[in-house]
Amino acid sequence: MKRRRTVRESASIEPPPGYYVAGAEPPDAAQRTLILDWVVSRRIASGWRVESRSGSQVVLVRGQPVNHVLHAFLTVFSCLVWGIVWAGVALANRVERVALTVDAQGRIVTVSAP
Repeated sequence: MKRRRTVRESASIEPPPGYYVAGAEPPDAAQRTLILDWVVSRRIASGWRVESRSGSQVVLVRGQPVNHVLHAFLTVFSCLVWGIVWAGVALANRVERVALTVDAQGRIVTVSAP
């Protein structure tokens, strides 16, 4: 039987050792970009996707919005039977957004967005 590999959700968002030395002078713009790239690649491996990106900030999204037009069409043509499925999908589906910013000291600041 083949074991199924799961991605850990609680992956560390701190950059790996060697990107900068803690306590020394703050990282420059290139180092901060590398730190942000590393954190974004870890999040992408966990199932997130990039919605937008600037030099020091990235907005990541996980989940898909519900296609209400399709579900309404199916509900009408199934004589309202599909409405039960539609209600379940609408209640269970979530779209999550998070903004990651790297500050002047090289730390990642995470802000949950609506």
